Amino acid sequence: MRKISFLVIVVSLLALSCKNSTSSVGGTVSNLDEFNDAVSSAQPGDVITLANGVWENAELEFYANGTAEDPIKLTVETKGKVTLEGESNIRMAGEHLIVEGLVFKNGHTPTGEVISFKKDLENLCNSCRVTECVIDNYNPSERHDSDYWVGMYGKNNRFDHNYLVGKKNRGVTMAVRLNSEESLANHHQVDHNYFGYRQALGSNGGESLRIGTSHHSLKNSNTLVEDNYFEMCGGELEIISNKSCQNTYKNNTFYECKGTLTMRHGNETVVENNYFFGNGKANTGGIRIINETQTVNNNYLEGLTGTRFRSAFAIMNGVPNSPINRYFQVKDSKASNNILIDCDNIQFCAGSDSERSAVPVNTEMVNNIFYNTSKDDVFTVYDDISGIDFQGNILSPNTIDLANKGKAITKGFDKKEITFNRVDGVLRPEGYDSVGPKSDKERPTADNTGVSWYPKKDYIITFNTGKEIAVAPGENTIGKAVKSSSQGDVLVLESGGKYHQSKSIDINHTLTVKSKGQKPSITFERSSLFNIENGGALSLEGLQVSGKKCDDYAGNSVVRTSRYSMIGNYKFFAENCEFKDLDINHSFNVLRVYKNTFADSIALVNCSFDNITGHVLNMNKETDDLGIYNAENVLVDNCTFKDIGGVAINLYRGGRDESTFGPILDLTNSTFDNVGNDKRNKENAAVALHGVQLADMNNLTFKDSKKLDLHLVVGDPLISIKNTIFDNSVGLTSNDNAFVKENVTTKRSMK
Repeated sequence: MRKISFLVIVVSLLALSCKNSTSSVGGTVSNLDEFNDAVSSAQPGDVITLANGVWENAELEFYANGTAEDPIKLTVETKGKVTLEGESNIRMAGEHLIVEGLVFKNGHTPTGEVISFKKDLENLCNSCRVTECVIDNYNPSERHDSDYWVGMYGKNNRFDHNYLVGKKNRGVTMAVRLNSEESLANHHQVDHNYFGYRQALGSNGGESLRIGTSHHSLKNSNTLVEDNYFEMCGGELEIISNKSCQNTYKNNTFYECKGTLTMRHGNETVVENNYFFGNGKANTGGIRIINETQTVNNNYLEGLTGTRFRSAFAIMNGVPNSPINRYFQVKDSKASNNILIDCDNIQFCAGSDSERSAVPVNTEMVNNIFYNTSKDDVFTVYDDISGIDFQGNILSPNTIDLANKGKAITKGFDKKEITFNRVDGVLRPEGYDSVGPKSDKERPTADNTGVSWYPKKDYIITFNTGKEIAVAPGENTIGKAVKSSSQGDVLVLESGGKYHQSKSIDINHTLTVKSKGQKPSITFERSSLFNIENGGALSLEGLQVSGKKCDDYAGNSVVRTSRYSMIGNYKFFAENCEFKDLDINHSFNVLRVYKNTFADSIALVNCSFDNITGHVLNMNKETDDLGIYNAENVLVDNCTFKDIGGVAINLYRGGRDESTFGPILDLTNSTFDNVGNDKRNKENAAVALHGVQLADMNNLTFKDSKKLDLHLVVGDPLISIKNTIFDNSVGLTSNDNAFVKENVTTKRSMK
């Protein structure tokens, strides 16, 4: 019996040893072949560990089946020291799998998804988990090549404590797919993730999270989105796009996000206990209600500035008998116990037009607090709101009453002074404990979401953050200094110095070129002086730039973007600068842009532009009319444009898509003298704005110049032109009168 017992023990130990050969003890794999072998033999309870180092072009296929008690786990030797780079991704299929600790950076997925909860259409994940993974700036070179970073399929999966930041190309950051019966009523859980900075895409397709699509929008997803942190997500109008039924968004934080949590399609959505902090940033939005049986309770919204579809709170009009991909009427919905503080816009029947004519019905607004002591007119009503029942809502005393069809609505609103106390970053109203988020649950922040072992990065382009570099006058001294500069550096030119460039200068990082005294003069020979390439941003301050020594070719420019697709958005600023004698040949531009490039912002302040045969800003290279455009924000203030053959400013956004913010123009205190009269100016205008969404134009003078032309399209654009004189100029033309015009005079029009 002793010998038999001893033999049993030995056999058991050998079996345990064999099992551990593919587990955390001795289960480390160092290359793709070893990984595939480990996966093919994986049994419930096994742990496969990726060795430290860079896994280049690693397409991981994790197909296995664990059990609820003994899942199969894929992890890393040391978190933060295993990176998947180049063309890498992971596809999962099976049941009870765990993926932990992967970092994707320095590359892009070779397929449509970086992390996919499926092998193919027939083999999906069920009861699987992805946790503590990182996808950081993992983008292709073409900004309009589309992919997802995360695609969830199957049922009962969890995506938690992950860090997703820096998506720049088209495609949803994370998508829950309902494109098969096996993925419906999935009961997925998305929690404790950090969704970081997403730059403006300049087209549709820039959501941070989408659940479903319009095709499957009347199907149940039953996905829970809870305890996540969204920071500076601004790819497009919809931060979250809900496109299915019975989803819950609970206890999430949205920090300085440009856009809204949008119930775009689908019914029976619950939005509760969420936090929205705009901090006064432009286009920050809150919650948009569309469709039926939506519940919006106990949310907190503060400092949101967005308007129209990106308002702090918007209830939309629908389309009668709407096709599945348009707008369903708001019915049987309720918003209660929400707090909105210092939010600029609350809008009802948003989007009302000849198509969207179905007003909200059987809908309630109950016990909400709308408090804004600095802005009186926070409410906008676009259509009949008699189908909304208002009860027990509190307003700050200065608020102008809602008006329905010209009649003030006071029933359901009470104006009161309220005392607020800031507790853990949230203003809590005294005496209204049931209003706003429940305080018994921790609010998601940047510190308690995502991963703890990977540094959170700042993707905002910032000038003047590096060292100052003195640049002596002479030939190509600026170019040499640029090559030795680093991110955020400032090149300081000598006061009154003379500089000449016989070579074009590539700008690959954020850089400032300035003078602290008398404007130095810069001349150049090549077809461009500065080339803003991927990763580049340029600020010019106190300079004089002349084209009189350029090669005698048509189409020169002072600054141009990359000739190829730029995955990163750039900035171009010029302040207190002179641009003159750009006339060596025709079509000499100040800024030349190319297709598939996008400016986050362009600012021209206190600048003069004189004797230029081409254009100053001609942002019109996206002419496919797909809602794509070349610049988000354009600021022109206190500038003079004289003897400009082409357009001074041309912003073009074609198509009828409504999912973007811009272009946005702020044009003030500027003069246009003999602008736009060259025969090659196809716009036949001094300033041409096509599809601009927001434009504030004030204190302008046009003399001996072509027209200011407005072409208004979708999105109910907000256009204002005030205090403007057209002296011997064509004047103002528009295809639509839906804009504000005040104190605009024409002394004598040109023929």
